[in-house]
Amino acid sequence: MPDQPIQVPPNCELTLGMRCVDKSVPGRTVWTMRADERFANPAGIVQGGFVGAMADSAMGSAAITFAGAQGRKVIAANVEMKTSFLAAARVGAMLTCTATVVSGGKRVAFVEAEVVDDRDVAVARSSSTYLFTPREPAGSPESSGGTGSR
Repeated sequence: MPDQPIQVPPNCELTLGMRCVDKSVPGRTVWTMRADERFANPAGIVQGGFVGAMADSAMGSAAITFAGAQGRKVIAANVEMKTSFLAAARVGAMLTCTATVVSGGKRVAFVEAEVVDDRDVAVARSSSTYLFTPREPAGSPESSGGTGSR
């Protein structure tokens, strides 16, 4: 695979209109997103997959800041995720997701998140396990998929 830079912010966050508002504490991030009408289901509320995607992005970034605080550059891959929907996400509401690493080590991090609306109503709670893979420096044989001999 050719060496490709990591896009920041990634397309998923741009599409959802997510914005990180706090990542000052390693292992914890806070994100906001307007509950856009484009994401509404036929019942007129935000489809759960979009709320889950918000939680996934927030939890993934919390896992990255956790590893970063240890001086490690990693990719965090979601290996499982559970989301419980607690209330409808109203179209037009400003959603806030706070994600926190509950437990982590060298290879994995277990992360939880809560999504609340602008009325402080809990919309969803999620948990996920992320597997860490070292991010190889650009141009290294590992990052380009080669063996090092050219």
